[in-house]
Amino acid sequence: MPLGEGGSDRGPERATVGERPRPRVDLKALFGLETGHWAWTTAVQAAIAMTVSFALASLIFGAQVGTLAALGSMTVLYEKKTPYAYRAAALALVGLGFVAAVAVNSLAASLSPWAAVASIGLTAGLATWVCAAWRVDKPGPMFFVLVATISTIAPSGVADVPLHALIAALGAAVGWTVSMSGAPFRARHPEYQAVAGAYRALATLLRAVGTPELDHAQHQASVAVADSWRIVLLGQTRGYRTTAEAARLRALLRWVSDIHLSATQVCMARPTPLPDQAAEFADRMAVAVADPSRAPDPESLDELRRGMRPRSLEARLYNLLSRAAQAARRSAQEEDERRTATLHDERYPALWSALRSSLSRDSLIRPTAMRMWLTVTAAGAFGLWLGLDHYYWVALTTTSVLQAGNVVLTLNRSVQRSLGTLLGVLAGAALILSHPPLFVVIVVAGLLQGATQLVVARNFFYASVLLTPMALMLSYTASPYPVSDLVASRIIDTLVGSAFGLAGSLLLWRKASATRLPQAIANVLEKTRQCMQAVLDPDVEITEERRYRLRRDMRAAAVSLRGVYESAIGDAPKAASTRPLWPVVVATQRIGYLALAALSQDRNPEPAGAITLQRVDLAFQELIVAMEERRTPRLGALPRLPAYPRINMELRALANSMTSAVAQDERAAQQEAERRARRERRRAQDDTDADL
Repeated sequence: MPLGEGGSDRGPERATVGERPRPRVDLKALFGLETGHWAWTTAVQAAIAMTVSFALASLIFGAQVGTLAALGSMTVLYEKKTPYAYRAAALALVGLGFVAAVAVNSLAASLSPWAAVASIGLTAGLATWVCAAWRVDKPGPMFFVLVATISTIAPSGVADVPLHALIAALGAAVGWTVSMSGAPFRARHPEYQAVAGAYRALATLLRAVGTPELDHAQHQASVAVADSWRIVLLGQTRGYRTTAEAARLRALLRWVSDIHLSATQVCMARPTPLPDQAAEFADRMAVAVADPSRAPDPESLDELRRGMRPRSLEARLYNLLSRAAQAARRSAQEEDERRTATLHDERYPALWSALRSSLSRDSLIRPTAMRMWLTVTAAGAFGLWLGLDHYYWVALTTTSVLQAGNVVLTLNRSVQRSLGTLLGVLAGAALILSHPPLFVVIVVAGLLQGATQLVVARNFFYASVLLTPMALMLSYTASPYPVSDLVASRIIDTLVGSAFGLAGSLLLWRKASATRLPQAIANVLEKTRQCMQAVLDPDVEITEERRYRLRRDMRAAAVSLRGVYESAIGDAPKAASTRPLWPVVVATQRIGYLALAALSQDRNPEPAGAITLQRVDLAFQELIVAMEERRTPRLGALPRLPAYPRINMELRALANSMTSAVAQDERAAQQEAERRARRERRRAQDDTDADL
């Protein structure tokens, strides 16, 4: 299909492949700020929740055990983006998890320190598993382990365990209340924010057309669209989903999804940037999601469409943007029923099914949770064996470091944690030595918690500087200890915990991501094969429900592939064999996105013949098998797909990329064999010389 600006007169040109992700250990990675927004809302809510819960529990039960309520209030840090109806149930489960962590670890600490070490390690492993399987967003298992560690030092016996659980439940209830405080005033704010975020990501993608950043922007846009589908789906409560407001939001969600797929085709076909007006129009659509009066004028795109062929890719993109703006202005009753109908999926995820699938052989969750459990347990046991009075801090630091993911990020996080703790300990010691009254401790702890949440997403080093004095104050309040010993112990424990975290990342399942990468590529190709068979087969009728499920599964597989690659590329030194697969990953993702575009509801191409279908199927199967066997694909002549010419181009690019990757692997293996042979010859010569 022609592009619209003379693109059909030029030969087909493939979009430039962007630079691969490069995780590094340098000053910018350690101390620079990540892109993004400051989390002001989360910071304020965290400060309020901790201050209120700490003060209330200290007033009723005493300051020493009141720290458990302060930690229980950290439920406010979870499910920050989900709809309030879902958030209410999810935060209740998080609160129950905190209460269980307090009860189990308090009981273990009352039995023996070794039981406490085992309990903290088990808490870290289980929290990692459940949070990953149920897609619990950051901070993940971190605060479950923090709650567990503090509960082991609160003065207790077996008889005090119910009291500690009750106090933690009080804090969790306060955190739940603060997190849900926006529901009476902005009941649908999370859903609107998610759809608006998808339009903003679309605008970024449109600006990236014709630039080396295209593949990265495409991935981020696909993630934003997938997240918006999930969040809007979670918000479809029984009384709300039949309202005009819900129907309008569903329509805008479907429009941004279709526009993204149309933009995908333009991205692959256009080697030069799009006019700025297109991205600006998408930005204005993001504002119009919650405020229809601010919707852009659909006619403002007429200038861009002038002179284009009606069926050109760019004309179709601008038409979809224009129709989305019209939908934003209209009421739901005027919308197309196809776009306002109920979403074809279940609102609540299958929790037990998610737990089972996370234990499968191909899942990264199982080795990640096992690594966390074994490393945290070993770190705590080593600290206790070494005679460290605060061995639980070793386990906590190890948990924090291991949350980074791959080896490179873990090394970064280890250095950030160590340096941040060193500075934070000095600040915490100064605060404790000033002997502040209890109300000052409560207020300062709340402020430090809020400041930590403000910066943690931008840089972990600065968050560690702020988090350490808060943890010291809570620990000192729960169990007073000589300040000089407390400071020295905190520094030593942090260094030991960071070392264990790095060692666990290097020694335990280090190759998990790299090993699963070929299978992740094969999974995307299999989903793509299913989509293309459904689109091209004249005997297959694609219902709206099936179309939705194909697109959902295809998008999820493509997004997951990028996550596996980014994890594998930091698993040094195995990453050396992963780097050549970047062109393979890009081509695979592009084919998947083009298959998504082929499933667009507005496309009705000519059906393919039986021979064409068979040849397409054989091409995908050969690529899948070649990827799994890590060999050069034997791809014959590809069938012509006039409606989808870019898929053929990306299939050839994928085959060439796989061939290059296999060749590099073979050269690397040959070089390693030669180095091994030289070492053997030198060793034999040394033995001969020694005999002489």
